[in-house]
Amino acid sequence: MGEEKIPTAGHWPVDPQEDVPVSKDQIWVDGCFDFSHHGHAGAMLQARRLGKQLLVGIHSDESILENKGPTVMTLKERVSAVDACRWSTLSVPHAPYITSIPWIDHYGCHYVVHGDDVTSDSTGQDCYRYVKAAGRFLVVKRTPGISTTDLVGRMLLCTRGHFIKSLTRMLNGEEGVGSVEERTVVGQEMKQRIRDYATDETGLKPGAEVWAWSGSKSAMEDDIAEEAGSSSLMVAGQKPRAGQRIVYVDGGFDLFSSGHIEFLRQVVGAEELIGRKGGWYDEANKQRRISEAGSDYRPAYIIAGVHDDDVINHWKGVNYPIMNIFERGLCVLQCRYIHSVIFSAPFTPTRAYLTHLPYGVPSAVYHGPTSFMPLTYDPYVAAKEMGIFHEVFNHDFQHVNAEEIVQRIMKSRAMYEERQRKKGEKAVGEEAVRLGEKMEQEAKDKESQQAVRS
Repeated sequence: MGEEKIPTAGHWPVDPQEDVPVSKDQIWVDGCFDFSHHGHAGAMLQARRLGKQLLVGIHSDESILENKGPTVMTLKERVSAVDACRWSTLSVPHAPYITSIPWIDHYGCHYVVHGDDVTSDSTGQDCYRYVKAAGRFLVVKRTPGISTTDLVGRMLLCTRGHFIKSLTRMLNGEEGVGSVEERTVVGQEMKQRIRDYATDETGLKPGAEVWAWSGSKSAMEDDIAEEAGSSSLMVAGQKPRAGQRIVYVDGGFDLFSSGHIEFLRQVVGAEELIGRKGGWYDEANKQRRISEAGSDYRPAYIIAGVHDDDVINHWKGVNYPIMNIFERGLCVLQCRYIHSVIFSAPFTPTRAYLTHLPYGVPSAVYHGPTSFMPLTYDPYVAAKEMGIFHEVFNHDFQHVNAEEIVQRIMKSRAMYEERQRKKGEKAVGEEAVRLGEKMEQEAKDKESQQAVRS
């Protein structure tokens, strides 16, 4: 494989076109980001905490095909997902598969951050060998239990072992595998991850609020029960501010993708337009908000309800959802367009439910064109009767949902099965490299200790 070409001014994929002074506050991460799962978001969160700006390099479809195998999502779809991550400052498409010092220098990044796994190119060599040799490589903990390979495997094998019956019980150590002590540890780790993903754009301060809703099975699954249920606060965060419209959206958000993201982005855009027309951005109003709140803020506070696994499976069947509620909730929580998440939200937002949301009746309930569930009724009758229903119409990614993604996998099943096989073979070599590096470091540490003693 030939060396990557270094672009000249005017030919870099995104601005700036002129070199930026290198700073340790500028952090670089890169990858395929095929599926916007919470493992990718976790890496970006950890990287963001190490600096003040996070630049995210995204490999092209062609370079991934050459080094790893076919992507499921297109480059445009993958960029959309990275752009939506709360901790990402700038997306840089067409970043080289083998991390290049001239590239990170151009964008002003001193350090490159990656998980504690080894990533190799088509020749089996470490993709980060150059930045490691330069002493500009930082390691963060890889998010366990989730990867693009895992998700593709669930689709190919049609498994359901990832389902969570009750997220609340799981978080309390009352559900899952292993002993009580083991389940308790898992539950505590999951709670911590929810708290981490609820942070603001710095990754250090409280950001989104997290709630859990509870109600009867019939209220969760269909429109039979007119039930308010109850909401309990899981993570305290930024509450709605003076003058903000409360907006409610809901869904399965399975395989959280560009279809969901574009819908949420357009909801924000629609609310921005309403705010602009109402004088939200008039200078006097802006200065008053800054004076009273200490900083300015947008006109809408967006709450996303996420349905349980059993609820989605009740309507869609097969092995949907491909991601469980914990995984889907984290995907929604990391999205910059969301201010609050309600886990286990009912499938039908009834009048009783909407009336008893944490901050009262919302100003608007939005729904988009990405649904693929075979419904027998309209879940949004109450919102329509209340005069608060809004619809996001056609957009570029409206066809991208969990079913579309699964169909892409199944259409090229042989290719993806081969990719899975190769990934397994590469993993053996990558693990050997990782162990070699570990042993080398241990040897250096031992030498240092002996030198101190002598």
